Amino acid sequence: MNKALLRQEFLKKRKALSADEVNRRSELIAGQFFHFLEQNYRVDVPTIIHTFLPIQRQNEIDTWLIIRTIWENYSNLTISVPVTDPSTNSLRHYPLFPETVLADNRWGIPEPVSVNQPCLQPDKFDIVLVPLLVFDKQGHRVGYGGGFYDRFLANCRPNCLKAGLSLFEPVNQIDGIEPTDIKLNTCVTPNQIYQFK
Repeated sequence: MNKALLRQEFLKKRKALSADEVNRRSELIAGQFFHFLEQNYRVDVPTIIHTFLPIQRQNEIDTWLIIRTIWENYSNLTISVPVTDPSTNSLRHYPLFPETVLADNRWGIPEPVSVNQPCLQPDKFDIVLVPLLVFDKQGHRVGYGGGFYDRFLANCRPNCLKAGLSLFEPVNQIDGIEPTDIKLNTCVTPNQIYQFK
């Protein structure tokens, strides 16, 4: 199925989920993520994790469950979040701390308000948690269609882990993949972790 049809279908499926169901699936995803992290990374060395912040009205995965667990239990891990720059169709990236003040942008995405920290470059990230609506068994994803994350991921280091977070299991294949579409290395769902070559 092509991207436009999949985007429409999975926006509808996600909207149909209750808040309790989104929370339940988000908790399972967070548990799977930390299991994966501890199996595959040394959490006792400095690591920078980039994550998106959820748009609650869109029933997005609650990444705050991951963020708060990192703040409470993983002192060597640093969290970074994006700030959208509509004038350049790009993302800037800043550290996120418990005291960081956030405000929703025009799309309802929470972003840091006054940024006193220097912007982090994409090559600084060890792990990027990637938002998506649906992914396939080859590691391709469909997002909202703006291309912000594909442009960002193209500038990350080759060994940066690109990890999708998905409320749903994969479809067999997404049609219409373009050369600019960046594949995931792994994707975490409520039920399992998928890894791609």
